[in-house]
Amino acid sequence: MLPYDGFDIFMTTPPLAEVLRNEIQDIYLGNARRPYGLYGINQLQHALQSAAHAEAQALSSPLVIACLLHDVGHMIHDLGEAPAEEGVDDLHEALGADWAAARFPEAVSEPIRLHVAAKRYLCSVEPGYQESLSKDSRISLALQGGAMSSAEQLAFLQNPFADQAIALRRIDELAKDKDAVTDSLEKFLERHLVTALRA
Repeated sequence: MLPYDGFDIFMTTPPLAEVLRNEIQDIYLGNARRPYGLYGINQLQHALQSAAHAEAQALSSPLVIACLLHDVGHMIHDLGEAPAEEGVDDLHEALGADWAAARFPEAVSEPIRLHVAAKRYLCSVEPGYQESLSKDSRISLALQGGAMSSAEQLAFLQNPFADQAIALRRIDELAKDKDAVTDSLEKFLERHLVTALRA
C-alpha cells in the first residue's frame, strides 16, 4: 500500500514520486506481460505504444500518462485475462480511474475514466467507427452499453474531460501494432511523471 490516501500535492515530492514510479513499474513489468486482445502484443506494448502516439501528437504530460495507464484496470482485478470473452465487463475504466485518482490529479484519472464512454460516443456519432473496431472491441462494446443515445451523447460532451477522453480513445485504437518499437517504460516516466503529478 502506498504511504498516502488520495492524491495530494506532496505526491510531487521526489521520494513519493519515486514510490509511484516503482509501483507502476511493478505492475507494467509484471502483470502487463499478459496478452492484449487478439493483436499479438501484450498489455505493456499496448501501453507504451499509446504513450508514444500521445507524444507524437504533442499532447500534455498528464494525457501522455493517462494514455500510458489507461488500461491499468485490466491488471488490478482478479477476473482473469479475458473476462469479456466470458461475457463479463471488468469495468476496467472505473477500476483504473479510481486507482489513478488516488495517485494523480484529475487530468490523468478522468480521461481514463471516460475512455470507454468515448468509444461508445464515437460509435454513435462517427460513421464507420463501430465497424472499424476489432472483434474484441466489439465484444466489449456490447457489454459496455453499445453506442450512446442522444441524451448520453449530450451528457458525455458536458464533461470537462470529454475531449481528452476522445483523444485517448483514438490513440487506444492505434496502439495495436505488433511491429512497433517504442521507448521503454522508464523513459516515458522520466519525461512525464513529475509534470503529470503537478497538473
